[in-house]
Amino acid sequence: MLHRGQESTDGTGGGELTVPMAWLYAEYIADELLRTGDLMPPTSFEFRAGRDALALTIFLSDTDGELSGIRVVTQLETWLSLTAYDQPWQDWVRERMAGLAAEAGESGGPAPDLELAEAAWRWLQETELLAPDLNAVPGGGAVVGEDEGPKVWTPAWQLGLPLGHLAIHLF
Repeated sequence: MLHRGQESTDGTGGGELTVPMAWLYAEYIADELLRTGDLMPPTSFEFRAGRDALALTIFLSDTDGELSGIRVVTQLETWLSLTAYDQPWQDWVRERMAGLAAEAGESGGPAPDLELAEAAWRWLQETELLAPDLNAVPGGGAVVGEDEGPKVWTPAWQLGLPLGHLAIHLF
């Protein structure tokens, strides 16, 4: 199994399958954090948005390319700060993705981790989910239930990011 951007041990590349372990591990950690928080059903689009936003955060914050099970607990504060409401998360993701793409271009080898991260990022940007309008000013009558309040179409990353942040807090 090869890791992000590494060649096989004989240096030839030899058509070996490159397994995207860094992305898969980041996605696993994000999935576990969200399941532990029990915030959304795992089959919902909201859960996917949270998992993908959190997986991107985990994957892109791993600058050494060595996600370690032992280091997960020590990284929670970093992930909390990156996913905080007042942080420019979307800009940070774009910058890190561009940097990784440049590194992959220089190495010339396959980058399956990056390809999966790019697919998740595309989905988070292009998909809109119907969510409660948190900016709406209640006018007139009281809202009885969550489903009856004003709704707005929201990019999936804008819904998934606070969900991931809350899951880290609950962990």
